[in-house]
Amino acid sequence: MSEADEVLKLLAEHKNVLLSGPPGTGKSMVLSKVAALFSMQTGAGNPTYNPTTGVPIPATPAANLPGHINQAANRKVFRTVLHQSSKHRDFFTGLIPDARSGATPGKFRITEGTLYKASEFAKQPGCASLLIIDEINRGPTVQVFGGAIVAIEPEKRLDDSGNATPSTQFFDLLDPSSGDIIEYAFPARLYILAAMNQADVSVEPLDVAFLRRWAPFSLEPSEKKLRDHFNITAATSPLPTSPSSRDEVLEAAVQAFSAINNRVSLGRGPEFQIGHGMLMATGSMPTTKDEALTHVAVAWRVIKNHIDEAFFGDVRGTAIVLNADKGLQGNPYVLEENSFGDTPRAQIKGPGMISENQIYDLLLALAKIA
Repeated sequence: MSEADEVLKLLAEHKNVLLSGPPGTGKSMVLSKVAALFSMQTGAGNPTYNPTTGVPIPATPAANLPGHINQAANRKVFRTVLHQSSKHRDFFTGLIPDARSGATPGKFRITEGTLYKASEFAKQPGCASLLIIDEINRGPTVQVFGGAIVAIEPEKRLDDSGNATPSTQFFDLLDPSSGDIIEYAFPARLYILAAMNQADVSVEPLDVAFLRRWAPFSLEPSEKKLRDHFNITAATSPLPTSPSSRDEVLEAAVQAFSAINNRVSLGRGPEFQIGHGMLMATGSMPTTKDEALTHVAVAWRVIKNHIDEAFFGDVRGTAIVLNADKGLQGNPYVLEENSFGDTPRAQIKGPGMISENQIYDLLLALAKIA
């Protein structure tokens, strides 16, 4: 079962799913795949050839989606991104100045936020909504959801027919139609899929009471996905001192990737690891040894920036991740001990940019465990 299928199954069971994982583990890709599967309408027969579209032969329509998702004949995906300026009215409803063309100056109107629109669509007969919230931990999440935090729980929703049950949780909402404060509850076929980057040190952790309303789904860095992506059939041990093929370069990169993540996990935590996507998303697939060296050298710039950010202010921690403290032959990074007056100082010496001629020696140094 693919990751997207697993997420859909969780959505069908728990209504709310929180996708997490280190940068580069494919969270955005999973969001896109889930959205595509969710919005596919049930159909029969073979797909037809259409040369004018981006995909001339489209995928076969989904015949069976899990749970009650599949029972909705009309499914729609809504998307939003949380940020520091996000407000409750952006998700639900709220009063704002009416700045639309032709509006009378000084007039106000009631907004219809993304979650409100998704909820209202899902309340229609035969309909289901999927709301995708990216970067959910980058905004004032608890304030944005407000009194709806409890109401999003599966057992606190309306039933399949749209009727309240003894456990349905209502919350106050400004009604866009009447302008009155009304009691509002979420429908059964509203599904919410959120994603967050736990390694983002610029934001505060999400509230525990908020987190327990979500079914977690974690993506992890994967050597297997790298080897599958690059079509490397078997691991090479030991690595040659000089590469003779594309596969040897890429295998060295995979082993260095794994060793770096082991050290990052120990020094900073597993959420700060390097996702496999950082080695994959640097252009076309390399087919020769020289192309592989260039590919990895470009990818290293992103990886090095991530390490520097994760260990910002911790020179020795950065040096340990880079194996710069061991004096390994061929490693372009070296930890130097100096002093500033009477104060001991440490700094990492090395090139600002690693060239194609240096990258393989660096990979060998990074891959060493001890």
